[in-house]
Amino acid sequence: MTRTIFYTATTLDGFLADPDDSLDWLLRQDLEEGGPGDYSTFLGGVGAIVMGSTTYEWVLAHENGEWGYDLPAFVFTTRELPLPTRTSHGGAPDVRFRRGSIADALEELHAAAGERDLWVVGGGDLAGQFADLGALDEVLTSIAPVTLGAGRPLLPRRLDLELLEVSRNAGFVVARHRVVGRLREDVQADGASGPRSVA
Repeated sequence: MTRTIFYTATTLDGFLADPDDSLDWLLRQDLEEGGPGDYSTFLGGVGAIVMGSTTYEWVLAHENGEWGYDLPAFVFTTRELPLPTRTSHGGAPDVRFRRGSIADALEELHAAAGERDLWVVGGGDLAGQFADLGALDEVLTSIAPVTLGAGRPLLPRRLDLELLEVSRNAGFVVARHRVVGRLREDVQADGASGPRSVA
């Protein structure tokens, strides 16, 4: 069964990037390859990826126009964006631009992932849109020993989470959470049904 996972690095105070969309704070961190939260290990279980336009443009800018994924990649955008010409492995990129709501594309996203996971690469609001639908299963974060004070928020939603696992990779705290649902206090305040449970 396909799980939808928001896998990302964040600062201790909950930002994905600084106000200028810089990740310099992240790129200078040490990381143990093969350790907890390892990118290559995680990517091995992923069948498709999804991201917003800002994340997509950052990836293109920092990979010299090459595309680092051999998986179906969905980019949600309201703008016209360039396609990468090739993958870093020499293949043809499978990048699919989508407009509109996550709800309208959810079936297509899950079908593309097959029996593997769907990775929400970023940003935080995109992950929040999945959470709004009750379609975000897990949040897997590598928390860096950095605070920024401002920037792009990790997940701008009010949610209850369940901690499933915590470990350390070099200076990072790696935490895996199950998304329980909307914050209990919000559900009680508006009389909506209780938080969903993800098997």
